Amino acid sequence: MQVRNINVKNYTLLKDFFNPIEFNAAEWVSMAKNAGMKYITLITRHHDGFSMWDTKYSDFNIMNTPYHKDIVKMIADECHKQGIGLFFYYSLLDWRRDDYSYWTGNTGHGTGRTVHGNWNDYIQFMKNQLTELLTNYGEIAGIWFDGYWDQLDNDNHDNPKSRVDWHFREIYDLIHKLQPKCLVGNNHHITPLAGEDFQMFEKDLPGNNTTGFGGASVSALPLETCETMNNSWGYNITDLSYKSVKTLIHYMVNAAGHNANFLLNVGPMPNGEIQTEFKDTLKAMGNWLSRYGETIYGTRGNIIPPQDWGVITMKDKLIFAHVLRKPSGSYLFIPGLQQKVTGVTSFSDKKTFKFKQQPEGLFIYTDGVSWDDIDTIIQIQQ
Repeated sequence: MQVRNINVKNYTLLKDFFNPIEFNAAEWVSMAKNAGMKYITLITRHHDGFSMWDTKYSDFNIMNTPYHKDIVKMIADECHKQGIGLFFYYSLLDWRRDDYSYWTGNTGHGTGRTVHGNWNDYIQFMKNQLTELLTNYGEIAGIWFDGYWDQLDNDNHDNPKSRVDWHFREIYDLIHKLQPKCLVGNNHHITPLAGEDFQMFEKDLPGNNTTGFGGASVSALPLETCETMNNSWGYNITDLSYKSVKTLIHYMVNAAGHNANFLLNVGPMPNGEIQTEFKDTLKAMGNWLSRYGETIYGTRGNIIPPQDWGVITMKDKLIFAHVLRKPSGSYLFIPGLQQKVTGVTSFSDKKTFKFKQQPEGLFIYTDGVSWDDIDTIIQIQQ
């Protein structure tokens, strides 16, 4: 809609043939669980303004399509049944509504709108929809906001000033009132704002800036980094740049080493199915996590800075060195490790290693190590 400057009238026609007849909530949730995921972030409304649930506050919703089923309810029910957390992605910007302040925004200028509506009406609209989502679908683990950046001069530095008042204090308070345990995050690419419960990083590790819109200061809040399986967020039939299993496992391990969760995007096909390439990759990642998940789940990162060879995660008295690249010498050096080490073993086969702990760090002698092509994990016991 944005890239092709499709006007609202013509874009609305799409709802008349939106019909994902092969969608199966149980299969989606099972696929996510088997991939080792602990929660799902479902897009409920994206920038085009289409609502994926039975909302009373917009006719542009899934109940007015040939499909005529509430996908949000089906996913929510299945998540609760299978015991997996559910976050709702919700777009702050809207390329459709006249009361969204598109005239001050960076996008959506080619969709044919001429009326300048009342911004406060738009704020109330979002409150109404969020109330529906947090009232009608059981326990929701979090709200994932996106689109704040539309009202910034740029989003590549900390604390830029928005051109509009988003009324976040009111919105965040509403969310926490309706569901006190619901986490609030906002993909604004800046330092977290008051009332936010976690900090997210888009297509980058915390503190990095390979995208041009990263580099925000890393807060003390829980962290999350999100990435795509190819180069597209939605289904793209021409995008064959699939990331390998190794690449994605490395991304996940690096995220853990940076003390962050890893949110991996899956763009479904128009018929509601997940394409084979994504299914195969998710299955392989799940197999890896079934063997090595102990070194990822519930761990903490940022024990030491990332090294040329990889990263460190830690849980209780166990430290895990994730060696993603074989060191050039006959030893692995972990600088600045102050914890008293009592033993070093291979995580996979429990083979013991000689080591020497010095004031400058820990030396692990790696003669005879069978290096894993993806991740050689060395367990360090305190």
